[in-house]
Amino acid sequence: MASLQSSSVIGSVAYSSSYCSRRGTTRATINMPKLRTGGLSLRLPARDLVQEVLDMGAGLSAATTSHVEKKYESSTNRNSPSLGSNVSDPMVIAKLHTIMEAVADRVEMHQNIGEQRDNWNSLLLTSINAITLTAATMAGIAATSVGGALLALKTSSTLMYLAATGMLVVMNQIQPSQLVEEQRNATRLFKQLHGRIQTTLSSGNPTSSDVEDTMKKVLALDKAYPLPLIGVMLEKFPETVEPAVWWPQHRQRQEKPIKRRDGNGWSVELEEEMREVVGVLKRKDTEDYLRLGKIALKVNKILSISGPLLTGIAACGTAFMGSSHGSWSAIVGVVAGAMASVVNTMEHGGQVGMVFEMYRSNAGFFRLMEETIESNLNERDVDRRENGELFEMKVALQLGRSLSGLKNLAAASSYSSFEKGEAIEEFASKLF
Repeated sequence: MASLQSSSVIGSVAYSSSYCSRRGTTRATINMPKLRTGGLSLRLPARDLVQEVLDMGAGLSAATTSHVEKKYESSTNRNSPSLGSNVSDPMVIAKLHTIMEAVADRVEMHQNIGEQRDNWNSLLLTSINAITLTAATMAGIAATSVGGALLALKTSSTLMYLAATGMLVVMNQIQPSQLVEEQRNATRLFKQLHGRIQTTLSSGNPTSSDVEDTMKKVLALDKAYPLPLIGVMLEKFPETVEPAVWWPQHRQRQEKPIKRRDGNGWSVELEEEMREVVGVLKRKDTEDYLRLGKIALKVNKILSISGPLLTGIAACGTAFMGSSHGSWSAIVGVVAGAMASVVNTMEHGGQVGMVFEMYRSNAGFFRLMEETIESNLNERDVDRRENGELFEMKVALQLGRSLSGLKNLAAASSYSSFEKGEAIEEFASKLF
């Protein structure tokens, strides 16, 4: 009986716990939406996904930043002047801009001063001729006068002749027409230099050697065409006629063993062609313009001396009017004054000084071409020369010829030298 009760108690307890567990399980299952266990399980994966995306973004940002930094460092290293970069030093560019501004200022100065000296030439010529002709007219009137009128007229005529003589001496010494031509040449050459600086800046990679060369060219032009008149003015009546020089002297290159004579647009035929062109320039063009310059200088010297001399003679003639040689004095005074006016017009109206300076400049142009060609030919390393094809085209354009015309000139010069033993009669330049 006791065993039955205990087993029934155990069975009831087991049944009760089994029932309770089933009931609890059922309750849990029913109450799961209230506990939002499903929300918890969905939120955790979402948080992991966001974190993973953030981690991936941070990694991508770090990789991109690292790549940009490496690219910047590599470009900085490439742009470093010490490593032979293609990007110029900013200081070099700043210096070239400074020089370009100075050159532009010189262009303006030479242009303004050239206009001023051109006014000098025309005003002085008109004034001196007016004074001279007025003095000659007064001398003629004085020859028919007597008494006080004679004295007044001959004195006034003499003073006007003396004033014209002094003004002619000064004018002939400074040669305003020649000064004007100097300023024209300086303006043109400074404009040319300004354009070359712009080309250097825009074409790529200027260096410190470009700055140094440009400075030398500016100073050489300043020396060749000075602005002041006192102390540094060019000699208007030199003992010998030399070509004008407005460029720095080319550096003498040391002779080196010949590496090769072709490449960089150069060939043996092109070198021979350039040598023949230099020979023609020296024998014909430069010599001819120097000869013409000597003729112009002689004519200018004669006219410069004759003008003041005639006005001085006219002043002496009018001073002796009314004496025992009164008629001859009047004739000398009038005729010498008229001739002085003619001589003055021929010299300064014809601008003989300008013609002389033009011949000097033309001879200097050909001399510069000779030195440029010889400088390239003396450079044995063709890679350090100017490009041969471009150089040939530049020479042809400067001489007013086509490329075929330049080759024909060289061939004709070579034939005349070796076959006939005489120089070619043709000039190298067809421009002037």
